[in-house]
Amino acid sequence: MSSVIWYLYEFARKSWAEKFANAHTEHEILEKPERFRDFPTVKREYCIGCGACTTACPAPGAIKLVRDTDTAEEEGQTYPVIVRGACIRCGFCAEVCPTDPKTIECGENHLIREEFTIVPSEKLYVIDDYLCIRCKKCMKACPVNAITEKDGRVEVDQGRCIACGECLEKCPVKGALKVIHVAYVEEQKMVINLAVNELESAIEEKSEDIKKLEAEGVYRMNYPLKPLLERALEVLPDEEIVRDLLEKITDRLKMRIITWSPEKCVQCRLCVDECPSGAITYSEDEGIVRDPDKCLRCSTCYQTCPFGVAGYYVARFLIDESNGEEMIRITIKPAALPVKR
Repeated sequence: MSSVIWYLYEFARKSWAEKFANAHTEHEILEKPERFRDFPTVKREYCIGCGACTTACPAPGAIKLVRDTDTAEEEGQTYPVIVRGACIRCGFCAEVCPTDPKTIECGENHLIREEFTIVPSEKLYVIDDYLCIRCKKCMKACPVNAITEKDGRVEVDQGRCIACGECLEKCPVKGALKVIHVAYVEEQKMVINLAVNELESAIEEKSEDIKKLEAEGVYRMNYPLKPLLERALEVLPDEEIVRDLLEKITDRLKMRIITWSPEKCVQCRLCVDECPSGAITYSEDEGIVRDPDKCLRCSTCYQTCPFGVAGYYVARFLIDESNGEEMIRITIKPAALPVKR
């Protein structure tokens, strides 16, 4: 009996027994290491809606792009939603996310280097199939074979493209290869709005001269590029992106101009009923009034009015250099649309 008591005594006085009786989790075990990949967290305010995360995700249904409902004040935000039941926490979505700061974060991942992300950090190169002449010079120029022809169409594989710009240098057709700047999307929208509003305001100042144009006449005016460029750089301080945007705007923009001659109006109100946006209203006190801010420039009033109150013109633009100063050349012509007279 005494030997049994002695063994129990020896068993109880061991140090591990004390730890066993007072067992608890050590604090350092609870702390996740820096490179631990947890479920991704989403900072929706940074998302540009590029879809790179959904393309890179190897788990079906783990990432979905959703968009909030548009309101009268602003457009709905697009952002990814992580489905935890399908997510395998591989971290690929965070690696390929091109925004800075990152829209998606899930800890540190050392397997993929930044230069090997699926979407380039700043630019995407795409081919306009309508303008492409299939000369294949871009295919020959590409150092990583990212440009291929499939079913008669030349396409850029964004997973291989390194955004070097060699294809753009070799392309003989202006606009067939387009550069899309992934960064500063909101700022780019602001620059586009700024440029369009400035050009429209400059044209409206000449509305009295434009009204005098004959059916086959042409009105030409110049707008200095420098002030517009300086204002745009205040919004987006990257001259390469801003210049590229302004060049694209002037190349592609076909601005519709509506002039208004109230002295010709006989208050027949045909335009009021036909205007789709409610830009033309009638009241006994003011008569017929047009609100330019609501006007869609759809030309309905021009085609409806039998008295020539509304004028409809089309403006085109081109950046050119004259005497060492860059100018936006503006050419305005009457629209070739049938009207009731």
